[in-house]
Amino acid sequence: MNYLGHAYLSFGNAGVLTGNMIGDHVKGRQALERYPHDVRKGLELHRKIDDFVDKHPGVLRAKLLFREAYGLYAGAITDTVFDHFLANDPKIFATPQHLLQFTTDTYGLLEQQAEWHTEEFTRYFPYMKEQNWLYNYRTMKGIEQSLHGLHRRAQHMPPPDSAYASFVAGYYQLNQCYYELIDDIVSFVRTHS
Repeated sequence: MNYLGHAYLSFGNAGVLTGNMIGDHVKGRQALERYPHDVRKGLELHRKIDDFVDKHPGVLRAKLLFREAYGLYAGAITDTVFDHFLANDPKIFATPQHLLQFTTDTYGLLEQQAEWHTEEFTRYFPYMKEQNWLYNYRTMKGIEQSLHGLHRRAQHMPPPDSAYASFVAGYYQLNQCYYELIDDIVSFVRTHS
């Protein structure tokens, strides 16, 4: 799960959401101690989600579509494309307007917690909000742009054109892998948060 997945799995708690969204930028146990309880809980939840997702059979199968061309980046690519399927999941976001409202609410909660943002998150959060990355996962163009963004941030990742082509060619297979994951991860988070 990428940004939309981590935001959704925070279930509206502003502190947990903040920790979940900045989780990739906070390393080690000692770094957790400087954050308030809910943000720390979100940081820990981020790690639990990543660990659960990385071992899930549906995710492992999805990564195979990207593994040969992208090696270790197959996981980050899979996380990104799974946000597309989440954004279009009618059980979670019944309409595009529901997703839009969710993204607006998410940005508002994150702004309330700005004092806890990491330097890296502070740098790109304005772009995330202005370009509405969370909503744009919904479209094919949005996923293509997200993969290009991932490429810009990942020093050694090959150009994303092949990843996007694999996403399009394997769309229905990837969607099935997402559906195998989503109920399991929601149940896991509700039990472990």
